Amino acid sequence: MPPRPEPQAVLGEAIKQLREKKGMTQEAVALIAGVHPTWVSRIESGTLNPSWGMISRVAEALEVKVSDLAKDAEERDEHLKGRRRAR
Repeated sequence: MPPRPEPQAVLGEAIKQLREKKGMTQEAVALIAGVHPTWVSRIESGTLNPSWGMISRVAEALEVKVSDLAKDAEERDEHLKGRRRAR
């Protein structure tokens, strides 16, 4: 299967929701993850398709497992697909 060129918006949504639930700013996550704050913003907004390493660092900054982020994003994606099919 070829890689999907579009950003993974559902992953960004999952990261944003978790970050907000923990009361963290994008800047705080970026500082802990060792990335520029605009990268966190772009991931959350779905304009950046992050690498595996970036996802791992963000998950660590949020104190969650990558698998938990992936599961949340997958559930969001399935929910969206279900809504599209119901139309």
